[in-house]
Amino acid sequence: MNQIPYPSPQQKRWQEVGLGLFCHFGINTFNNKEWSAGDLDPATFDPQKFDARQWAKFAHQAGFRYLVFTAKHHDGFCLWPTSTTEYSVKSSPCRIDIVGEVAQACREVGIHFGLYLSPWDRNAACYDDKESYDRFYIQQLTELCTNYGELFEIWLDGAGSEGRVYNWDAIMQVIDTHQPNAVIFNMGRPTIRWIGNENGLAKDPCYYAASQTSVSAFTEAEDSLGEDKIYIPPECDVAVRRNWFWQDDDLETLKTKEHLLGIWYRSIGFGTNLLLNLGPNRDGLLDEYDTARVLEVTREIERRFAHPFAAMITPTPTGCDLEFDAGPDREIIFDHLVLRENYSKGQLINGYRVLDENGAEITQGHTIGHQKWHAFAKNSARKLRVEWGEDCLPNARLCGAEIYLTGHETLPELGAPIDYSDPWKVKLDA
Repeated sequence: MNQIPYPSPQQKRWQEVGLGLFCHFGINTFNNKEWSAGDLDPATFDPQKFDARQWAKFAHQAGFRYLVFTAKHHDGFCLWPTSTTEYSVKSSPCRIDIVGEVAQACREVGIHFGLYLSPWDRNAACYDDKESYDRFYIQQLTELCTNYGELFEIWLDGAGSEGRVYNWDAIMQVIDTHQPNAVIFNMGRPTIRWIGNENGLAKDPCYYAASQTSVSAFTEAEDSLGEDKIYIPPECDVAVRRNWFWQDDDLETLKTKEHLLGIWYRSIGFGTNLLLNLGPNRDGLLDEYDTARVLEVTREIERRFAHPFAAMITPTPTGCDLEFDAGPDREIIFDHLVLRENYSKGQLINGYRVLDENGAEITQGHTIGHQKWHAFAKNSARKLRVEWGEDCLPNARLCGAEIYLTGHETLPELGAPIDYSDPWKVKLDA
């Protein structure tokens, strides 16, 4: 039997952080575009009130633990003064090292900083010459890995690179040399993977080990990770609006509080990380409507989970007993249960049910991982029993369990998902 894949220290640290802020910002922001062809005028990039500290302070206030910033999107416009191309902030009225400002702002508030560097580049004249472009890309990555302090996550988007072969050995060597503690998203030699949709949604079961990973939203192709499964936990990414870059005509697509709560429950609540995108506007600031909506959500999450009753966990041959101490002869009323697996040696729990003291089932599920949120009809108890399913592996155990009274007995409802179909893809270049 093959050894069960388990997390590296870097993967474990990343999973424990949980919630990240994605910031798509660039030349597209100033031209009402999602994707552009690398031919927009750098003179249009002019965020006259740019303030990275506003981004970072909001992120800290709302409970985000890391921020991933688009240093270069598919259009090739670089948000730092790179030596590789003139298609960058050097040629704009702004001339600010945006990457440097965001990195410093994150350090000041104590959140981790990560970078998105699109492998696909629609501006680089050398893109069709694979060897030449690999050198070009390696130089860009080296600049980012050596000039901006420690990177928490390096985001390699597969969109536009479907079928393209890059010199991943050489590219990964840059990260190994300069940023060995960064997790790598989805391409090259990934250590975390895409959940497979841009709606921010995981499913139960949610496995941390896989032998392949989805490439992008625009193909069903998958990249092989080898013959055996490796430990590669998923990240859910989703935009707070329809579009990833701020646009002046999509405010009505801002997701409702209930929809965003539903995403939280089906990502973080299913044991994944959540990377939520807020695109800064043309002033270079996070939009007040977006920040207000997200604060509504994070404050509601904080309220629901503010008063935990933690369990004393006693292992049994077939699961574990949970005992809650609320004082003599007092039962606790609750409508939520959070379970946490000890996954340091890999995911071992695959199937379980939770019973009350009379043996009635309260809830059930497949995987637990970092954490699993359950909502159900109001109950009361001092003790619960967790029974493992037949597919659980030896040494499966919990490292934590809490019950809560939130006032809500069901998962929040989701709004309509975004349709990333071919007609929408065509519109990107319209």
